[in-house]
Amino acid sequence: MPLKIYGVLRSRASRNVWLAKELGIPYELVPVIQAYRLADPSAADAPLNTASPAFLAVNPNGLIPCIEDDGLVLIESLAINLYLARKHGGPLAPADIREEGLTAMWTLWAATECEPHSVKIVLNYADRERNPGIIETAVAALRRPFGILDEALRAQGGHAVGGRFTVADLNLAEVLRYAQPVPGVFDDYPHLKAWIEACQARPAFREMIAERSAEPA
Repeated sequence: MPLKIYGVLRSRASRNVWLAKELGIPYELVPVIQAYRLADPSAADAPLNTASPAFLAVNPNGLIPCIEDDGLVLIESLAINLYLARKHGGPLAPADIREEGLTAMWTLWAATECEPHSVKIVLNYADRERNPGIIETAVAALRRPFGILDEALRAQGGHAVGGRFTVADLNLAEVLRYAQPVPGVFDDYPHLKAWIEACQARPAFREMIAERSAEPA
């Protein structure tokens, strides 16, 4: 059975779809919309959503994304990517235990040091004129981690791990994408800016983001 990815691309499921496209593995995207986007998620005609009994039977946490793969159910988008990369191997996966440790390190670093701030940007940017302080505070909080990553990318030749594009780059790039609504947010970090532009120029990313743009807002 092909990999099942539950979610929509206007969610963190974008990370898993991008990786699946990079790996060239078949998958089925099962559209599950966030319940908060619906007026009545329990209505008889409501689409499959994170509060639907059918989805809760798969993932009692009621969160997207999750995957089903050969009987294994996993949640947490970044952990899903680590699993898929390790299972399918190739250049995106860690080549040895050292790279595995670095990949886990950068993935956890992205989740703890960057995402709490970058997600505030993506969730509040459209309303920034009502409360500009949220955006300003988030951008200020990202300056230090951006500087750290910029220097690491310089030292490592433009990639997070192993001198090549890996799942570590993909996980980092998807977390940092949430900060991109702010014009010029990466301008003070030339290595980071060049790196994320290269990540987002990859055919698999461009295919994913085009599909995401075609989804209902």
